[in-house]
Amino acid sequence: MTFLLTLLAAIFVLGPLIALHEWGHYIVARLCGVKVLTYSIGFGPKLFGWTSKKSGIDYRISALPLGGYVKMLDEREGNVAEHEQHLAFNRQHPLKKIAITAAGPLMNFIIAIALFWVLFMTPSEQLATRIGQVLPDTPAAIAQLPVGDKIVAIDGHEVQTWEGINYRLADRMGETDKVSVTLQSDAQVDSPTKTYQAPVQKFMQGAAQGKDALSSFGMLPWQPNIAPIVGNLTPDGAASRQGLQKGDRITAINDEPIKDWISATRIIRDSPEKLLNFTVLRDDKSVQLQIMPQGKKDNLGNDYGQIGAMVEQSEIVIPDAYKTTVVYGPGESLIKSFEKTEQLAVMTVSSMGKMLSGMIGLDNLSGPITIAKVAKQSFDISWEMVLSTAALISLSLAVLNLLPIPVLDGGHIVYHFIELIRGKPLSEGVQMVGLNIGLLLLAGFMVLAIGNDISRLF
Repeated sequence: MTFLLTLLAAIFVLGPLIALHEWGHYIVARLCGVKVLTYSIGFGPKLFGWTSKKSGIDYRISALPLGGYVKMLDEREGNVAEHEQHLAFNRQHPLKKIAITAAGPLMNFIIAIALFWVLFMTPSEQLATRIGQVLPDTPAAIAQLPVGDKIVAIDGHEVQTWEGINYRLADRMGETDKVSVTLQSDAQVDSPTKTYQAPVQKFMQGAAQGKDALSSFGMLPWQPNIAPIVGNLTPDGAASRQGLQKGDRITAINDEPIKDWISATRIIRDSPEKLLNFTVLRDDKSVQLQIMPQGKKDNLGNDYGQIGAMVEQSEIVIPDAYKTTVVYGPGESLIKSFEKTEQLAVMTVSSMGKMLSGMIGLDNLSGPITIAKVAKQSFDISWEMVLSTAALISLSLAVLNLLPIPVLDGGHIVYHFIELIRGKPLSEGVQMVGLNIGLLLLAGFMVLAIGNDISRLF
């Protein structure tokens, strides 16, 4: 059932994005006077569809849902009647060819902007960007960032939400440098600010790989102060098997003092299959235990530890100083949606460059399995998360398709620009060599991405 729901979520999110990408190619081709033969969602054998009696276009859904295509009349792919030669793609001016080819990725950019626009216009109560906790032995701790101060900028870029902070920090992945954090101690908008420099060393790599940017950097939003007292235990969990009891108060793990349940959870989650020394208070007596968290994988394939211990549920009240309502008007939302699209597009390209240079590992590359799992996870959270996931995937499709690799739209655009400059297209032989190289590169990336997906499952 989980597999079926994951598949349906992926189809629901990816299907419209692929269809609209191809519709971009399709509509611009028709506007440019090029005859369209086939509009297909998916590759391979035709599952079902229809043929327009007016235009003769074959609209179809095909068996392999990993993309789609628009097939146009083209003399390079077969004989074209003389009276239709002016309708063939290969006969068009290079600028028309560029417009048709670029229309697919452009449509994905438009979708991302539109979805972000809707999300920015949706009022939401969020945690204010005040630092709730600074983790020890992290860049934030080294820079001595004060708890309670409000984060107003990262590396000179204004931030208003923890999501924005997370993206700005994630953009520094793999780098060894200093991250600039601007803080405001007073609640007044015009109160003075102070900028701190936090050193990072191969940020989010090595032991920190798989952690989110905020935890790796070491500054977290406000979190409830829940007493580290065991409320319940799962019968087959590591905690129950290795002596932890209901009512025990955890006072230290590996000699690190524990003041709240979230601190204990953080250490446990970061220590899968590692033996931890617990100090607990039981009936006013200190008891020493050794517990090894069981290794688990989250929905994205990241390893984490679990011991099967829980606290009693209690009502959580967020202090007013740590709450804020984020809402923007239509105009401001549109501006912010363009800014966010630009920021994430640049970050995507930057991450690709870091992978190629070895600054970050190729195991950061994700494929269709991870995309499907993320889509399913978004449906489990909220409709806003579904839209956000769709926007991010649409943006990724746009950027990836614009890479200057033959086979992808970006590679074809390069060919058309060369034709525009030379006054004639490259020879068929040169284009075929480029396409074959592109196919090999694309196949290699797909094998690597799917291999990473599979490794995250086991």
